[in-house]
Amino acid sequence: MTRVGLAGRRTFHSLRVRNYRLFFFSQLISLSGTWMQTTAQSWLVLELTGQSGAGFALGLMMALQFLPMLLCGVWGGVVADRFDKRKTLIWTQSSAAMLAVALWLIVLAGVTQLWMIYVLAFCLGVVTVFDNPARQAFVIEMVGADDVSNAVGLNSAVFNGARLVGPAIAGVLIHAIGISPSFLVNAISFIPVVAALGAMRTRELYQRTPLPREKGQIREGLRYAWRNPLLRSTLLLVTVVATFGFNFIIVLPLLAKYVFHGGAGLYGTLFAAMAGGSLIGALFAAGRARPSRGVLVGSAAAFSALAMLVPLAPNAIAAIVGLVPMGAFSMVFIATANSTLQLESRHEMRGRVMALYALVFLGSTPIGGPIIGWISQAWGARAGLFVGGVLSLLAAVWAAWRLHQDRVLPGPDTLVSFPDAELELQEATA
Repeated sequence: MTRVGLAGRRTFHSLRVRNYRLFFFSQLISLSGTWMQTTAQSWLVLELTGQSGAGFALGLMMALQFLPMLLCGVWGGVVADRFDKRKTLIWTQSSAAMLAVALWLIVLAGVTQLWMIYVLAFCLGVVTVFDNPARQAFVIEMVGADDVSNAVGLNSAVFNGARLVGPAIAGVLIHAIGISPSFLVNAISFIPVVAALGAMRTRELYQRTPLPREKGQIREGLRYAWRNPLLRSTLLLVTVVATFGFNFIIVLPLLAKYVFHGGAGLYGTLFAAMAGGSLIGALFAAGRARPSRGVLVGSAAAFSALAMLVPLAPNAIAAIVGLVPMGAFSMVFIATANSTLQLESRHEMRGRVMALYALVFLGSTPIGGPIIGWISQAWGARAGLFVGGVLSLLAAVWAAWRLHQDRVLPGPDTLVSFPDAELELQEATA
């Protein structure tokens, strides 16, 4: 076999697992619809508010969508640990489909008001509280501990392949026939996911006995994550980068419309450029056997530096070029952080740890979204992206220093031996 063939086989080897293969391809369809809705929803807010209030309105919309995760995210982790994750996902995906139908109907009827979008965004956030930790923790149940890094990387590739396709299709649809079809397509796209979850062979899952109901499980999860130096440092780094650096849904439409004076097509192109780079980064992460310290911190620093350079672009073409590597490093960072947290966590704690990850990654938006939106509105979209890059870079520098000082990891590059994850795989396959 050629070197290219071996690399491809290593990158996609999780797809040999039937249950994960069903999940992978259904998510590719569904997430494309999700990104179509995200793109159309942001553009709808722009049309309803105009330039004067656009930055704050977009920031508030994203804040409301992720506020439930900030307030109740840890409870979603307890639910993921207590109940069957596959069944939980069937319910959450069905609920998200109903919300997409509701959004389609109000836009189609021509009765859309800003408060309606805010309410539906908040309701979707409530669904996400339970969906995200269950979906994150379900990955290792489908493929086992040895393949979780590969599967997380492939999930990131699916996410960014969808982010490449979805906004581009949405941009074409908005320009050609209007905003509402994007919401209908998203609602339909949930059908393959629910069907795939129902068709999985449960006997082939790496399942454990669900966590029994007891008092103090949330506090126990918080203590567990804080007392583990690797979990703590990774979560803190993700917190800062996600809060201030990952506000693309707010900044990119403002860049497209008010800095580069383009329309929905340019907005979709900016998103597609970043998504294309993210897809490259996700495939790189999928090809690595284990996450590493250098990749975790180095990718965060590289992303931050590019977030400071892209807003200096003199025109849209230069910004598009810069968004490609920026997207690549952002996804390498997120995929590496995700794999690290899953592999370092004990089985009975994994749902709660991934809920904390979702809380700091998504739940930070109610804090960072309005801040970056206000900065973008007061000083321009360039300033919003630049400030986020500066704060993210400071966090990456701190993380590099902290990891060096703590000496929590053996060797110069390997993050950890992940003994709990390896023991789980041995027990599950015995």
